Amino acid sequence: MQNLASLLPIILMFAIFYFLLIRPQQKRQKAVQQMQANLQKGDKVITIGGLHGIIDSLDENTVVIRAGDGSRLTYDRAAIREVVNEK
Repeated sequence: MQNLASLLPIILMFAIFYFLLIRPQQKRQKAVQQMQANLQKGDKVITIGGLHGIIDSLDENTVVIRAGDGSRLTYDRAAIREVVNEK
């Protein structure tokens, strides 16, 4: 019984740590992966480096983004931070 009482605070701290830090991070990561998987030609995007552009073409692992001056830049899909389509 004494052993269980000494382990209870550690177990409780781990549970709190899981629900406050680990689980929300997993949800965010899953949402980002879903967004990157659903990219389409014509989507307005922002990269992790801050580049704003429109997807010109894409394949399995890369995305070609057309920047404001018309230049086309190739990025990894994982470099897309968010899609900003204004409806």
